[in-house]
Amino acid sequence: MEKRIRKTEIKQEIILLGKRIEEIIREKGLKTREVAHDADLDVENLRKYIKGRQEMKVSTMLKIAKALEVNAGDLVNGLQIDVLGEK
Repeated sequence: MEKRIRKTEIKQEIILLGKRIEEIIREKGLKTREVAHDADLDVENLRKYIKGRQEMKVSTMLKIAKALEVNAGDLVNGLQIDVLGEK
């Protein structure tokens, strides 16, 4: 089976967001499958978000934040988000 090729490059912010989610999961001593269940997500999709291989909707980010019992802002706090599209 041929590996799919992405049409657009994953932005660094998406990768950093995934790492932040993974960090919070680790800090709280949770399991990925528990967080996925609590967020009403498929565990494989959550893993894709964590690895930065898939972008998530804002509603999904809110579900993950709720499952982690953190504010959504805690997920993006400290990330260098390029809001103007500049490099």
